[in-house]
Amino acid sequence: MKRLVRSATLSGYTEVARSLGLDPLRILGEAGIPRSALDAADSLICASATCRLLEMSAAAAGVEDFGLRMCMGRQLSVLGPLGMVIRDAPTLRDALAALTRYLTLHSEAALLDIEVGERVVVIRMSLMVDDIGATRQANEMVLGSLYRILGELLGPAWRARRICLSHGAPKYMATHLQVFGGPVEFGCDFNCIVCELKDLDAVPQTAHPGLVRYAHAYLDSLLARTNQSLAEKVRRMVFSLLPTGHCSIERVAGQLGIDRRTVHRRLMQEGITFSAILDEVRATLAVQYLGQPERSVNYVAELLGFSMHSAFARWFRCRFGCSPSVWRADGVWPVPVPPPSTLATSLP
Repeated sequence: MKRLVRSATLSGYTEVARSLGLDPLRILGEAGIPRSALDAADSLICASATCRLLEMSAAAAGVEDFGLRMCMGRQLSVLGPLGMVIRDAPTLRDALAALTRYLTLHSEAALLDIEVGERVVVIRMSLMVDDIGATRQANEMVLGSLYRILGELLGPAWRARRICLSHGAPKYMATHLQVFGGPVEFGCDFNCIVCELKDLDAVPQTAHPGLVRYAHAYLDSLLARTNQSLAEKVRRMVFSLLPTGHCSIERVAGQLGIDRRTVHRRLMQEGITFSAILDEVRATLAVQYLGQPERSVNYVAELLGFSMHSAFARWFRCRFGCSPSVWRADGVWPVPVPPPSTLATSLP
């Protein structure tokens, strides 16, 4: 399916592109995005094309932080109605719950998962795009925007405990220090912001709890019109959970509030299985991870849930026609081979 994002995602693109000597309209056309997207925040554009635009722009400008530069001036207002709900939430806990619930209205590609521990909160972010390709610039833009949102809610003195990015470190990190206010860890298992547990109960400086129920009602009405299939809901959860090592049909079913048998039955009604979705997500993540040379092939296999390197190598050859090591050496984005049957019932 073609996942869409609000064109507000491109906020700041023109300014950053021109500051680096680029022609924003030319690159926009080359990426397949209509010029009108720069003028209407609520129009919908292709998420994959947006990622492609940022990667092309970074390469043309010769910088590694193009996406991060785009988020430097962003505020909650870029999220439209969703920003109103977050701004007026009584606590950060409520703000994050709203962001998680309604994020698909802003971006069908962005995934957010909140994990509450004994002392910290992990806000994990990932992007699920249709085309297999690099998402480094988009990852940094989204995580940087999220950090700025947290700072706007909690005040300029607030700082995260850790900032983690899954790709390798850039040569220059001045922009990262400026956006995140401190060191950033690279080559991590996933992209995330780690906060103190007490931050969840903090009251946003802009909160007007009395108004928030009206915005919730409006967004709920929009959400009801999306008619997102169960397969897409499961796909989003698998994409988010797989790198954590805790992805199973039982956990997915639990988060959906139904049992495992119901998940299987309803997916079969939609012509797909959990195994096929898992295989599809693994293919997307495998290429992303192998495109990061700092990750060993063994580590990639572990992140994708394979207990042995040999099992990963067999699966990759079946899907892509070569071994992971050969693909990495060639450095060419492969086209995955469709699995024998989308109704296969056994896990890889």
